[in-house]
This record gives sequence, structure tokens and C-alpha cells, in this order.
Amino acid sequence: MGRAWMRGALAALGMWSAAAQAAGTEAPDLTREAIENATFREPQDEAKPDKASKSAKKPKEAEKKPDPLLVKVQVLLDRARFSPGAIDGRDGENLRGAIKAFAAAQGLPEGDRLTREVFDRLQAMGKDPVVTQYTITEEDVKGPFVERMPPKMQDQAEVGPMRYTNTREMLAERFHMQRDLLSALNPNVPLDKAGGRLIVAAVPPLREGKVEGAPLAPKVTRIEVDKRTKRVRAFGEDGKLTADYPASIGSSEKPAPDGSAKVKAVAFDPWYTYNPKYRFEGVTAKKKFSIHPGPNNPVGLVWIDLSIPSYGIHGTPDPEKVGKTESHGCIRLTNWDARDLASHTEKGAKVEFLDK
Repeated sequence: MGRAWMRGALAALGMWSAAAQAAGTEAPDLTREAIENATFREPQDEAKPDKASKSAKKPKEAEKKPDPLLVKVQVLLDRARFSPGAIDGRDGENLRGAIKAFAAAQGLPEGDRLTREVFDRLQAMGKDPVVTQYTITEEDVKGPFVERMPPKMQDQAEVGPMRYTNTREMLAERFHMQRDLLSALNPNVPLDKAGGRLIVAAVPPLREGKVEGAPLAPKVTRIEVDKRTKRVRAFGEDGKLTADYPASIGSSEKPAPDGSAKVKAVAFDPWYTYNPKYRFEGVTAKKKFSIHPGPNNPVGLVWIDLSIPSYGIHGTPDPEKVGKTESHGCIRLTNWDARDLASHTEKGAKVEFLDK
């Protein structure tokens, strides 16, 4: 019994050990030091599961404790422009898609699980800390914020600027994080008071407004929208992959198109105009209406207009749902990924829709 327990404990230190996953082994405490010092370890020999582990229920993704190693890996992938979506410190489809894309781009063995080769390659791309300290400012606290966000789209037209609803939502999105992870990293820091010092992901902070000098290098001349993998890939003038993002692509009521299109224009901080001919489920308006710009606008902070009428690549007010839920037919990215793609994309860039 003692040896079996020890082997299980060692396996928990390895990344995605099958035995650790089955038993729901808890990750180490979520601290700044644990994240910075997290390192990949080869899975140990797995102990045979006992009756208790066989009968134990596998925890749901949302119930799993954030793992310092996964936080580190997600930050490194984000900085390498192989986005894991909202950084949450948990295993999931978006993280695995990012690992698979990164491994392929680096010429490493194909797979969607973390390996020593992938981890070492990520670490070699930069020695900067993966988390950093941020001090909450007076501007962060005073907002202004939207006190109540109506769930119905037609009611949102009366809100005015579609700002954040609170400081927690704003700061989590600014640093590409899931809101629960921001709170877990900073359990004793009130988010509604200036001066509090937060531990946040060390990534380029999300900004709003026009990107000066866009399109920036490396310029994107071709985009692939992969319906099967739920990923969007950006390619440069030399044909090389420059970025890879998770996406929500189309829906049953309005599937994403087939074939190819071109980028007609890029709009930062766009208005959103609803046309009754879209016939979105739950929208009963019989006339057109427009919703103000802002991060909680239905298309987020960016609209990349395509040559196919009413279709575009855009941001979202719900970054934590990207890649996990359907869109209204377009291609939805997190706001930070949408801004990143838009800031590099040339007008006329080719957009290819893939379903094989």
C-alpha cells in the first residue's frame, strides 16, 4: 500500500499521467514560486488502481484544481502565439490543440500531450518570468462599468458603450486569464480597491482602440479556418505559420461557409448591427438595431470583414467559451487573439475554410 501510494504521488508530478488523471490527483499549491519552478517530469510506472480509485468519479474540467505546470505551459504557448485560449491552468481541448500546433510547427513528434521535447522547446524560447506582479490602479477601479448586462441582444442596444461589468472581468481579460484563475492566484487581494498587488500572467496586455501601423510584421496573407480542429491558423508572406488560435466556428442554425474568401477590411472597436434576416435564435426584433463598441459587444473588440456577406472573424464577450460553444455562424476568437490576428492581417488576405 505504501509503495503504491508513493508511485501515485510521483506520477502526479508528471504531466497528464493516466493514473493521476483517473484518480483526480490534486495539483501542487498555486503560488508564484510553484508556477515559475514548475518543470516537466517523465511519468513514473503507474500503480495498479485499487477498488476505491476504480469507483472514484473523474472530476469535471471546471472542478479540477489549476495546475502550476499547466499555467506555465499556457503562458509560454500564448507568448509563442500558439494560443491556449483563456489561461486556466487546466487540461482541455484548447490547450491540447495549441500543443499539437506548436509541436508540428517545431518539427517535433505529432501529438496533443505535453512531452519533454515540447516543454524544453517552449522554455528555450524565452527566460522571462511567466507570471508577474500588477498593481491595481484608481482607473481600474473606477471603470466605468456596465452595472447589468442584458442577456438579450436587442436590449443591449440600449446599454451604451459595452464596457466590462466589473474589475475582475476586466483584469482577467487584460492578462488573457480565466476569471477563476485570477481569483485563485490572488485569494486575499480585493479587486475593487486600488493598490492591491496581483499575480497575473506575463503576457502582452490586451488593449483597446486602433492598432497604429497595422498591419504589423509578420504580415498575414493567408488564414486557415479549420472546422475539424476548431483552430484558426495565420500564415505570412513566406508561407510560414505565424500564429494559431482556438475558435468557435459556425453553428447549426448558421454553419460556417465552405471554400475560400478574402479579407475586405479590419475594424477595431466596431459597432455591431443586427439584421432581422439573420434570424438568430432568441432574437425577436423585427427591425435593425445597433450595439455600441466595447469588449462586451457581440463581436468583441475586432471585426475582420470577409468577402462573404455577413461573415467575419471577430472577438467575443465570452472568451472562456471560445472553442467550447458555437458561434452565430462567424469565426469567434478571444478578444486578445482577434486583436493579434487583426493587427497583422493585410487587406485582401485569403481565408480558406477547411473541414477535412
